[in-house]
Amino acid sequence: MARVLFIVSGARYWVLKDGTRYATGYWAEEFAMPYKKVTEAGHEVVVATPDGVIPNVDMMSLRPSMAGGEEGALELEAIIRSAEVMRRPLKLSDVRLEDYDAVYLPGGHGPMADLAFDADAGRLLTAQLASGRPLAIVCHAPASMLATRIHGESPFKGYRVTCFTDEEEEAVGLAPRAPWLLETELKEKVGVDFSRGPIWEPYMVEDRNLITGQNPHSAGVLADRLLEILK
Repeated sequence: MARVLFIVSGARYWVLKDGTRYATGYWAEEFAMPYKKVTEAGHEVVVATPDGVIPNVDMMSLRPSMAGGEEGALELEAIIRSAEVMRRPLKLSDVRLEDYDAVYLPGGHGPMADLAFDADAGRLLTAQLASGRPLAIVCHAPASMLATRIHGESPFKGYRVTCFTDEEEEAVGLAPRAPWLLETELKEKVGVDFSRGPIWEPYMVEDRNLITGQNPHSAGVLADRLLEILK
């Protein structure tokens, strides 16, 4: 049995360009599907957040229109409700990476508000990348790579990476209001070798021990790959 650390955003809102608070959190599918797959395979999941705050699900991600219908939304809700680990997260500052076989970060706009600027998240990602053990990051969670920079340099520079694209941000209508766009920031400030698939389609990139996914539908694909590696 492996132990997988889920680093989850603790944010409840993201401050937009005009100062308004956009309600957010983690995206249901990106937590629930990997959690279900990993635990059903017999592995243990431990959750950690900034300051150990209880993560907040982005309610938009539980809408049937976002969850593949009424049944999909109810399934996501049931998985989240059953995930006791989400109600007693560790503090990121207390995490000992040597206790875990892999690290996974779900997205939602939450990481744009906290993990992107969190020194503990940056330290843990840097150490996990250097360890050679699997590091899987999906959708908006690659924002956490911005926190790995020291004097403007990130260990993720030159890595092949995908994330929620600027085009997808345009499609959801947030791009004009966003204080910054993830794809652009990762290319310009981290120096990743960016690639992407069609919008809304599952797309995964693997480079050494780093696995990234483009959007919510990529979370299940990432989880399947993680399970292959953990066998």
